[in-house]
Amino acid sequence: MRRILVVYNPRSSRFADVRNEVFPKIRNLKGYIIGKYEVKPTNVDRNIATLSEIIQDDDIVISAGGDATGVIAANAIMCSAKSATLAALPYGNFNDLSRTLRTKKLEDVFIIGKTRREKIRNNKLYPLDIIVDGKHWRYATCYVTIGMTAEAVKLYDDKKVRHKLKTGFGRQIISYTTLASWYFKHRHKHNFIPEFKLNGITQHPATSDYIALNGRSMARIMKGGEDFIQPKVFHHKTDRLASSFMRLAILMFKSIFCRTPGTSTTGDIIEFSSPATFTLQAEGESRRFEGVSKIEIRKASNHIKIVRK
Repeated sequence: MRRILVVYNPRSSRFADVRNEVFPKIRNLKGYIIGKYEVKPTNVDRNIATLSEIIQDDDIVISAGGDATGVIAANAIMCSAKSATLAALPYGNFNDLSRTLRTKKLEDVFIIGKTRREKIRNNKLYPLDIIVDGKHWRYATCYVTIGMTAEAVKLYDDKKVRHKLKTGFGRQIISYTTLASWYFKHRHKHNFIPEFKLNGITQHPATSDYIALNGRSMARIMKGGEDFIQPKVFHHKTDRLASSFMRLAILMFKSIFCRTPGTSTTGDIIEFSSPATFTLQAEGESRRFEGVSKIEIRKASNHIKIVRK
């Protein structure tokens, strides 16, 4: 009998919706073994390791949460080396993974009440592989950022911000106004990325951001493409967003109404002139690194089976 594993975070701002909308429908599915994995309040690495040991071949792993929950589900599948299938439901703030897969509700994954319930096709997602000083750090299904945009993500770890998102109306408005306030307060405070070369080319000293975009969206409103189904190619961009609000405004205008500007690449090598300190984030999970000489970002050699519309 096929298993379904629902991955969820009880501390997330929309867990009540998961509990009321997803769990009852999952329980009504016939012919499956239903399991749940509750994200533990430890760290992402431990959750990935624990979940990867639970996953078996032919499992359907459903991320019912935001992109941080999706990071755990996707990385656990990759690390398990099992032939499991990933699905995503949008119960976070930005939901870039579910937007990439175009799965908005459980009925997009299962045909409720019919004999054949899975809507699973032979679809593959090739995530980005992030390597820091020769050591794998994380797989990213949709995007990676380094610098100012990565550092701003730490806002959502603040208890006051999370409380507003959990209890208030207009979560998207709260998210974007909070980010805007942070930008104007912090953008001139320090250099977000130390001097570096990208694929052997020295970047402008005022460069504050590196972006690698693999999925259909970033931060919900910035449009991407379908690089995620390609085994080698993704898009990247560097910019001086901290030094010029106009540059940020132009980038956002193009990203929202057309597509996020960028250049196609088959892999990036970022080399710092001296051991560097910076913030790197993959789909909502940010981490501060120190003393790093080189970062490599490339497509993973293996893929994840996915449910997508």
